[in-house]
Amino acid sequence: MVSFSLANKIALITGASRGIGEAIALTLSDHGATCILASRKLESLEVVKQKIVDKGGKAEAIACNTGQMDQVQALFAQVRSTYGRLDILINNAATNPYFGSLMDAPEWAMDKTFAVNLKGPFFLSQYAAKLMVESGGGSIVNVASINGIRPAPFQGIYSITKAAVISMTKAFAKELAASNIRVNALLPGLTETRFSAAIIENKDIYNYALAQIPMNRHATPDEMVGAVLYLVSDAASFTTGATIVCDGGALA
Repeated sequence: MVSFSLANKIALITGASRGIGEAIALTLSDHGATCILASRKLESLEVVKQKIVDKGGKAEAIACNTGQMDQVQALFAQVRSTYGRLDILINNAATNPYFGSLMDAPEWAMDKTFAVNLKGPFFLSQYAAKLMVESGGGSIVNVASINGIRPAPFQGIYSITKAAVISMTKAFAKELAASNIRVNALLPGLTETRFSAAIIENKDIYNYALAQIPMNRHATPDEMVGAVLYLVSDAASFTTGATIVCDGGALA
């Protein structure tokens, strides 16, 4: 029998206050995981936490800007103190503060995007892996993007960071395989979140995006969680270094 049970698992989800992160947290909780919810704004996390608790699940909300290393260190200190272990890490937090030409991109946009989209997930993975080694293994899922394979117009810096996340996934997967830690990546296509509102709400840009998607629609956050559930469960026990594309056929 293939099992998707996450009973007795401790899962940390970044960017868990809304969108794909929230959907992942709710699903992991539904399958038995205790969820540690992390994001910049505690108030938004508390809303997600309450949804989990109302359904009988267990969750904790911790404010953390994953682009700030002191906050990342404090987060893991709290995880170690409270739980003593970590079984699942979902690196979902991301930012895209600049929408425009690479030729005009300011330094601050590069610095902020790389700090949140790459540096943060790198050190979150490092700290998580050290905890996972102590308890015999675990699973890390990095939420990248199809933009890491095919850069999107006016999203050059974001696309570069997501390409780096895909490479980082494979590098960590090779290094951590002997420690029974699996590292994989989810590559969403256009998904309806606050993050993608600038695309979906602009008729011309949205129509251009739809023309690239054979299914002729965008996704909802719930359509991303099945792949993540597979990757963190025992059903994916021999899957590491993989990228699962959920894009309606855009890269086909």
